[in-house]
Amino acid sequence: MASLKKIVVVGTRGIPNIMGGVETHCEELFPLVARKGYDVTVVRRSDYVKDNLTEWNGVRLVDVRSPKKKSFEAIIHTFKAINVAKKIGADVLHIHAIGPAILTPYAKMKGMKVVFTHHGPDYDRKKWGFFAKTMLKFGERMGCVFADEVIVISDVIRNLVADKYNRKCNVHLIHNGVPEPEIEDCPDYFSGLGIEPEMYVMGMCRFVPEKNLHHLIEAFSLFKEKHPESRMRLVLAGDADFEDDYSIKLKRMAKEAGVVMTGFVKGKKLHSLLTHARCFVLPSSHEGLPIALLEAMSYHLPVVVSDIPANLEVGLSADAYFPVGNVALLAEKLETVLGDDSQIRIHYDLEKYQWSRIADQVVSVYNHVCI
Repeated sequence: MASLKKIVVVGTRGIPNIMGGVETHCEELFPLVARKGYDVTVVRRSDYVKDNLTEWNGVRLVDVRSPKKKSFEAIIHTFKAINVAKKIGADVLHIHAIGPAILTPYAKMKGMKVVFTHHGPDYDRKKWGFFAKTMLKFGERMGCVFADEVIVISDVIRNLVADKYNRKCNVHLIHNGVPEPEIEDCPDYFSGLGIEPEMYVMGMCRFVPEKNLHHLIEAFSLFKEKHPESRMRLVLAGDADFEDDYSIKLKRMAKEAGVVMTGFVKGKKLHSLLTHARCFVLPSSHEGLPIALLEAMSYHLPVVVSDIPANLEVGLSADAYFPVGNVALLAEKLETVLGDDSQIRIHYDLEKYQWSRIADQVVSVYNHVCI
């Protein structure tokens, strides 16, 4: 590295301990980048943070206010964050996600080099209306066309960028990563939840429509109807960013079905849930490259996931997949996994998802853009 590079990161709600795939990605990645001698600043959305931190694990933190409204907050916050980045002399602005990427040309006008990470086509998410979907598609275009370097987290997204925008130059496939598993026991926490080790199915994600948690609840209910004697429980770890009709309905449905709801959980409690789950289920209709799935795999859990392209790219065995939206077949998959003691733990090859390797790849992109 010829000289210290100042990196400013925008597009995430913030780090640490903030719910979301992009947030988890940034929380794992940027302390590793900082340890390599880079000056890294993450601009956070102040409404999501309660810690008053200005530095965390070598990463500088700057909090900027923005309206906490899902249709506007990302763009308004990114505009303010770009101005902050210019003020503190950023060599590289690293924009995460297609919504914030709408302001890529503005950052270029400010004279900054821009790296854009495409985490997935968010306009496919069911929560967005026509206007929001249109803006997200425009953001994707602005990022893919005008960023100096584009990072994609999956082959699916790399192909999308090539097909839609004819961009193949300076496009880098750098996967999401997964940390080493932390084996934990929290017996008091389990007692409070009313669950037993190895006696629960786990789902872990935000409570948004495209995650299809309602399908998981329906499928597990079918399993329980067929096996009323079973002590197996369903545990959902997560919550909604914005309480809406879907999240309210989902929580009501879960309560009526006797589902264990942990709320947003991190640290030892989450590690303990992953350590002792019988299996993990992700029935999504939309993903970029799901970190939650990679985390479950790092704990050697049997997994059952929908057959969407992002999940297929992980390369699981065929019997781990079910057709997205097929509740009956999901219930059959659960019955098979829960009835097969030989599948309690599975070894997966996760070498390409190691964060240390990913940090090296991202730093290589920074060095390239600064030449």
